[in-house]
Amino acid sequence: MQSIIFATNNQHKVEEIQSAIGNQITVITLAEAGVNIDIPEPHPTLEQNASEKSATIKKLTGLDCFSEDTGLEVAALNGDPGVLSARYAGDEKSFDKNIDKLLEKLDGKADRSARFRTVISLVWKGREHLFEGICEGSITNERVGRNGFGYDPVFLPKGTNRTFAEMDMSEKNAVSHRKKAADKLIDFLINHST
Repeated sequence: MQSIIFATNNQHKVEEIQSAIGNQITVITLAEAGVNIDIPEPHPTLEQNASEKSATIKKLTGLDCFSEDTGLEVAALNGDPGVLSARYAGDEKSFDKNIDKLLEKLDGKADRSARFRTVISLVWKGREHLFEGICEGSITNERVGRNGFGYDPVFLPKGTNRTFAEMDMSEKNAVSHRKKAADKLIDFLINHST
């Protein structure tokens, strides 16, 4: 079985990606690869941040790897929090504070449409490949559910009547942005691994 480094320190993302990928490829975390750094995300786009992370790990390890950056894009907030989703309410990356700020900004707004967008950057045999996954939905008025992480308690995927935080991993994978991007990554790796 093939293995590849996932350039993240976020254990939630590692679990979600490994669940999305299944047993076709083993995901190696930064810690398992012996890399103990927090890679900055200084860029204005998800694509650039994902590229920065995979390029950094490739440089440090010399190994093929992938990274991802995900943002919640809310229509009524001109696409915010977007690339700043994890740090929306400050650098401490507090899920609760981020949600509080989001709900406050949306208070009284009729349009609550939003989407999660994931961009995966794969560095494979010396070249970079980008894969995107999008999940359309809307923001609820209050938190619902206890599963997941980040904005999951207030994100209602289109065509469902439950937030991500009310779903188990397999239900979330059926519609999630990260799974859609991961599927494209897997297709690429399967077709180019020989």
